Amino acid sequence: MDDYSNYDGLGLAELVKTGQVTPAELVEAAIARAERHNPTLNAIVYEGYEDARKQARGPLPDGPFTGVPFLIKDLGISVAGWPRSHGSRFGNLVDAEDTGLMRRYRSSGIIPLGKTNTPEYGITGTTESARLGPCRNPWNPDHIAGGSSGGSASAVAAGIVPLAHASDGLGSIRIPAACCGLVGLKVTRDRNPNLPDGYDYTMGNVVDHVVTRTVRDSAAMLDVTGVPEPASPYPAPPKERPYVEEIARSPGKLRIAWSSETPSGRPIDPEIQAALERTAALLKGLGHDVVEKGLGVDYRALYASRGAAAAANFAAGMQRLIDEVGREPEPDELEPLTWASLKAGRRQTGADVMRSLQDTRMLVRQVLGFFEDVDVYLTPVLGTPLPRIGHIDPVNLEPKEVNRRQGRVFPFTPPFNYSGQPSMSLPLETDANGLPVGMMFTARYADEATLFRLAAQLEKEAPWAGRRPQVWG
Repeated sequence: MDDYSNYDGLGLAELVKTGQVTPAELVEAAIARAERHNPTLNAIVYEGYEDARKQARGPLPDGPFTGVPFLIKDLGISVAGWPRSHGSRFGNLVDAEDTGLMRRYRSSGIIPLGKTNTPEYGITGTTESARLGPCRNPWNPDHIAGGSSGGSASAVAAGIVPLAHASDGLGSIRIPAACCGLVGLKVTRDRNPNLPDGYDYTMGNVVDHVVTRTVRDSAAMLDVTGVPEPASPYPAPPKERPYVEEIARSPGKLRIAWSSETPSGRPIDPEIQAALERTAALLKGLGHDVVEKGLGVDYRALYASRGAAAAANFAAGMQRLIDEVGREPEPDELEPLTWASLKAGRRQTGADVMRSLQDTRMLVRQVLGFFEDVDVYLTPVLGTPLPRIGHIDPVNLEPKEVNRRQGRVFPFTPPFNYSGQPSMSLPLETDANGLPVGMMFTARYADEATLFRLAAQLEKEAPWAGRRPQVWG
């Protein structure tokens, strides 16, 4: 299929459904592109090609993505018979079974092709690790693909697959989507449930979904996976209708606030500021009620409140892995930032953790309260143009410097992991060098519907489908 990469996932599935192509042909098209581009990008770190070829012979589930090649981030989700590295030199294991969410992905009809690059334990907003090496951006391989779902975003942006699994704890879907010119939705807490076989390592902070090139692919996959889990401790409120129906509906006149305020108070890059202002003007031109207004929360207090709970949570997750491996990591098996995070987590007391959770809960009320009078909140995803590979280097930089640089580049995404709200990056802008600039839209708790309707409107009014990166197809 010479034009394979020009289709989104639903488009490829329609070709299969109408008999114009076979799943086997799609798999071969994806493998050919992976073999052509992955030496440059380092997006795919495990090749499940023979498994994909076998599955393509059928039978396949009847779903919206039947026969469509798909990639899994090498973090969090287990795939039967495939290795799991977490992007680390420690704890490389082979999983015996699929996790529940993986089973839901399979029910959509996708064909897993392999696993994608991720930083060590998904800690950083760039995908560069000692274990797997740097993942590069198809728009310019000298630049980061974002993280921690950088491998998935790089592969989708390059046209290897039309959509891929991703996860978001402090921005790890939205950041790589913005870096690579994709649609990236962080869903509402537990919209895609952990299921009985998945530990909630992060108390709802981390959610799983996909990165895509089109809004409709994101909506269709969430219709498959975003089904309430029986006996879930905190299920997301039910949706009113399928999300693929929402994208055909008008968003109406929305109350949209926009801001470039950052936790540090430092201004964002002028080029990003100009892109934000153009987006606000576009929204106003579409008839929305648009006003410049910041969240007005105490960012420093909010971020500080989460510290003890986040650190202890990381240590608890690592201890489960240590128990699974049967030993402690050796000094050279973890990167400096990972060691610092583990040691900090082990220092926390029970009282520290409970105070942390209590403080965060109270401060999150300020974030949620902002949306009593606002339907959507607009910011950029990044505060700077795309950094080059090595600017945020968790392998060689001191942990404090890594976090300082991350705070400068990625200032906007974390509050909505704390609050559990849906938040979406859309590739509406490019910078002077032609690199993507993502805009982030956040809605009320459980209101993915508004985001899908608005995203579909923007996709029509400011289309991005015709843009092509250097490394493509």
